[in-house]
Amino acid sequence: MQINLSGHHLDITDALRDYVDEKFAKLERHFDQITSIQVILSPEPKSHKAESTIHIGGADVFATAQADDMYAAIDALTGKLDRQILKHKEKTMDRNHGH
Repeated sequence: MQINLSGHHLDITDALRDYVDEKFAKLERHFDQITSIQVILSPEPKSHKAESTIHIGGADVFATAQADDMYAAIDALTGKLDRQILKHKEKTMDRNHGH
């Protein structure tokens, strides 16, 4: 799994990079066919925004999240992506098992 992390008007610190790597590693436990992840972090005027596109076998999953803190935005983003990946996994399992 390759994580491409970039920041718009934001310097990516080592602590921020480690936090993103840790959070996105949890997504790989649920679905091991993740090929690459694009994460963009940007400070907005009154909040922080995190958005991500995940390339998985057969689809691309996109989510965005905003929060007062960048770490909270990353947490919300990974929660949304986790739900979408599990939904995609269930769809492929149902399709493969003929339900």
